[in-house]
Amino acid sequence: MLSRIRIVLVQTFHPGNIGAAARAMKTMGLSELVLVNPREFPSIDATRLAAGATDVLENARVVSHLDEAILDCVQVVGASARLRSLPLPQFDEPDEMAQAVVQNADHAPVALVFGRERSGLTNDEIRACTHQVSIPANPEYGILNLSQAVQILAYEVHRAWRKRPESAFAYQRPVEATPPSREQFAHFQAHLGRLMHQSGFLTQPHARTEEQLQALFARAEPSRKELSLLRGLLSAFETYLPPDEK
Repeated sequence: MLSRIRIVLVQTFHPGNIGAAARAMKTMGLSELVLVNPREFPSIDATRLAAGATDVLENARVVSHLDEAILDCVQVVGASARLRSLPLPQFDEPDEMAQAVVQNADHAPVALVFGRERSGLTNDEIRACTHQVSIPANPEYGILNLSQAVQILAYEVHRAWRKRPESAFAYQRPVEATPPSREQFAHFQAHLGRLMHQSGFLTQPHARTEEQLQALFARAEPSRKELSLLRGLLSAFETYLPPDEK
């Protein structure tokens, strides 16, 4: 579905912004980029700022008119920094836009259109869209860089997509962050309790010290690797106990 969500940049002046936009797209799983009459492309600056997203640039299409970029789209959302007196549906919040875009992209291509760095989209270009979207910002300084605007709307689209059950999106948990099993945690707690008793740390049979320390480690939610380090630390301490205390 994300492959049917198209980013369209109209007459981008600085080629570096094209590269930065490509990078913003790739981080959010978007891959289709269309450039309408860019000042310079391909460009070394675009490639440099794309970082690892050069594949997005290599597959980008260059067209001479906005209509060529959106002709097959069922929804075209123009990003506008200010409200215009045009009779188009307006998304005041990007998340509302993203939900609609994701739903339409289930069936056919959709496009998010971004204008020039200085002047944005013209009224005629806005009229070519089906909707407008604004990014709420500081009213005293609401200026966003082109790639920043792409990043914000791409993030909202990805967020709307990953919230859908069928997306099967899952954060990748590093191996070292894998939580321990309940058996492993129980062994650690038993080891900790045994060492506290053997070392003489617990002197009052009815004190809740052991219970409180066990609760502390439970709240800390150590990973399997971290728990192993703690077990090693306890074992090291045990070597300093008198033989009859071990």
